[in-house]
Amino acid sequence: MPLPFLTADRAFDEVAEDLALPFDDRDHWRRPYRPGPWRVGAAALVLLLASYVLFAAVIIAVTGTLTGAVACFGGAVLAILCALRLLRAGVWVSARGVRRVSFFRTSTTQWAQVVAVRTVQQPVRWLGLPRTVQGQALLLVRKDRAPDDLPPLLTSHGADFLARVEAFDRAADAIEVWAEEYRRA
Repeated sequence: MPLPFLTADRAFDEVAEDLALPFDDRDHWRRPYRPGPWRVGAAALVLLLASYVLFAAVIIAVTGTLTGAVACFGGAVLAILCALRLLRAGVWVSARGVRRVSFFRTSTTQWAQVVAVRTVQQPVRWLGLPRTVQGQALLLVRKDRAPDDLPPLLTSHGADFLARVEAFDRAADAIEVWAEEYRRA
């Protein structure tokens, strides 16, 4: 079974030097990098928990109360949905704009509103926790907002790029190329 989210940055590795955006259908939303091991590992743990809860729901359904089994089944479905949302989180690009998907919220910025996309050195949050460390961040500068109003698109110490500096650089470059291509249009 093909897993397209695992082949995202492989397409950028195999692209010819003269072709900046290696995709035929540029209107399709895509993540220009692979989900990181921290994000995939957390989702795998949540799915493991969901499998145990599903097994418990089957045991409860066989041995007794239907309401308890339905509650366990509902908890397992909620855990599965949380794992899928966790895997979906990240930055997605298309010809229409850039989309920041977080666990609870999704926001889309049209390319016409983008002034610049740039990488800067600054204190960034470590795995999204309150602790900050010195790292790199990919910032989106919009026409209608101050640069400090928006959180960074990507950070070098986030769940996708912790200890993967080359992957952060590739992803930041790819998003900057999308921005340059479609801000001009």
